[in-house]
This record gives sequence, structure tokens and C-alpha cells, in this order.
Amino acid sequence: MLRRRADLLRSIRHFFHARGVLEVETPCLSRAGATDPAIESLTVTLPEATLWLHTSPEFPMKRLLAAGSGDIYQIARVFRAGEAGRFHNPEFTLLEWYRVGFDHHRLMAEVDDLVRGLAGDRLSRPTIWLSYRQAMLDHAGIDPLHADVGELADRARALGLDVRGELDRDGWLDLIMSMVVAPALPADGLTFIHDYPASQAALARICPENPAVAERFELYWGGVELANGFHELGDAVEQGARFEADNRRRRAAGQAAVAVDHHLLAALAEGLPDCAGVALGVDRLLMCLSGCDHIRQVLAFDWERA
Repeated sequence: MLRRRADLLRSIRHFFHARGVLEVETPCLSRAGATDPAIESLTVTLPEATLWLHTSPEFPMKRLLAAGSGDIYQIARVFRAGEAGRFHNPEFTLLEWYRVGFDHHRLMAEVDDLVRGLAGDRLSRPTIWLSYRQAMLDHAGIDPLHADVGELADRARALGLDVRGELDRDGWLDLIMSMVVAPALPADGLTFIHDYPASQAALARICPENPAVAERFELYWGGVELANGFHELGDAVEQGARFEADNRRRRAAGQAAVAVDHHLLAALAEGLPDCAGVALGVDRLLMCLSGCDHIRQVLAFDWERA
């Protein structure tokens, strides 16, 4: 497995070298963390300050893009608290890259090229491309853009999901996507799900032709989520508002607020080139390539033995 991982990393670097994409390194420690309520950062306390271990190299990579780096990629060790299980390890490897002049559709095609090139004959089906709305209609029988909270809750329970208590609208959508839609995707193929609800835009642009959706996608190999990508938001004011909204949701849920990355906001204000970016889980990809069913099988030492 050590050799397989080394071969995979070498193949990834060859792919980007052939396409003229520059490999970069950015800090693991930051004075700002991830505000997303679904992600918890790990912290490191130093005499001078408490710093956050990055959950993704996204923010500093966007600062490089704003400074004129051009197309860049990074293979980074990243850290997330409270994530341990079959597909999760608190420390894991993330491949992240940004392509100037790409939208999310063009980047999806490149992600497909990379993964299919690495997989060879392990993928027997043609790639499937579905909008988020169509995936929900096909596999869960509900329209995610128009159903209200009550309708989503009723549908989830009708689909056999035993939920005690109530979720917000995005909570029901996430539950149905992860527990109903993803397991129904073809096990021996890739599926791209794109154009997520605007409420789940994260760091993606809202579609100008359809404000109900965001220019975001995810890639699944069978039911395993491998990648999350955006046509990147370049508006510093809107990004700042999203950070503040995240922290309001964190406080409402009893989570600690996280320091906002003002360096990123300053870089966006100076001007981020039109670009698309994606983060792909290298350990999960290695699991799929190797036929493994637990992330510990592809790590030299998982968190319990670190």
C-alpha cells in the first residue's frame, strides 16, 4: 500500500506537470479557521497565539491566485476535528487545484480525466452527470429546490430514515443526499452532481441565470464522495457576509465562532481571477482504486495508532 500511495502521488504530479499546473505549498497553521458549521478545526496553542490547523489549503491558495500565480495545485496534509470512521481520519491528504479561466463544468471534465486516467479498467461504466435537482428527483422522489422543510422531513421519513428531532432545510437535504441518493449511485462508475441549492453555495458563485442554484459540484465513486468543487466566488463583500452568516449559525448551534480570514478577503478585494477550484480526497481515492473498505487500510498509521 505504501508503494501504491507513492505511485498515485507520482501519477498525480505527472498529470499536472503535463498540463502546466504549478505545484505550491502553503502553511498548515493559520490565524483564521474554517467558519463552515459542518467542519471543526483543530487548534494549536503557542505562547504568542492560538492558531488553527487548516482544514483545506483553499484560502492561502486563493491569495496566491490573486497575486498572479496562475494555475496551481497542492497535495496537502489537512486536519479536521471529530471526523473518524470508515471514510474519515482527523489527519488526511487532500489534493486541491485551481484553474484560471475555467468554470465548474470545465473543471468537472478535468477531474474526470484525472480520475479515469488513474483508475484504468477499474471503472466499467461511462461517467454520469446529474444536476442536484435531477439526482434528488431520480433517487429520492423529491424536488430539492421547491420542497419546504415539512415536505423534506415527510419524504425522509417515508424513505425509511429514522430521525428523532428536527433539522433545518439544508440538514434534511444533506441527510437525504448522504443516506438515500449517494448509496443509489452505480458502484462501478463515477457520478458528478452539480448545481447545488444556493443555500449550500459554500465558496461558490450563485448561478446568474438561475439564482436558486450555486455553481458547485461533487464527485462520487459509487456512493463515496471524492471531490467538492466550485466556480469560485470572487466578491469580497459577499464572501465576508457568508463568513459572518456561518458564525451566526455556529453560535446558534452552540459551536464556537471562528476567526475570519481577513487576508483572504483583502486578496479578493484586490481581484481574484475568474477560476474554478476543487478539493479531492487522496485517501478515499486510494481506497477506491485498491478496493479497500476502510480508510485505515490505506494509511501507514491511522489516528488510533498515530
